[in-house]
Amino acid sequence: MMFSDTEVRDRIEIQHLIARYADIIDGQKFEELDDIFTADAVIDYSTFGVPVGGVAEIKEFLRSSFPFFARSQHMMGLPHIEVSGDTATARTSCSNPMVSNRRDGTQEVWLIGLWYDDELARTDDGWRFAKRTETRCYTLTGLTDSPIGA
Repeated sequence: MMFSDTEVRDRIEIQHLIARYADIIDGQKFEELDDIFTADAVIDYSTFGVPVGGVAEIKEFLRSSFPFFARSQHMMGLPHIEVSGDTATARTSCSNPMVSNRRDGTQEVWLIGLWYDDELARTDDGWRFAKRTETRCYTLTGLTDSPIGA
């Protein structure tokens, strides 16, 4: 399959957007979500028991839930992107280890596997997420956060 220069540029911009999302979440820079979602975006984390909401609601959820985690790392797979004019879809796998703080002061690691299914829109400011849906693949919890061999 051959892509035009415009299609290649669109795909690279969308890949950058997906990577930026991971950087924003793991860096807990939640205010920057306004820069990557459309104003009327729908964010659906319901596969993990979180309500569906807009950017403001999801930022509030993230601000209130992330203190529970000492660290997180969203490792994004290569997205499958389909561009059609000024809209696009993308499906991206994600492996997401998260270190949680237990009440007794110890830590455990959660290993979460999921897919992001995205609807994207070209805006005057570039590509933005118009809808982002998480779909759970697996969740493993209770692993200790300790050096190998400890």
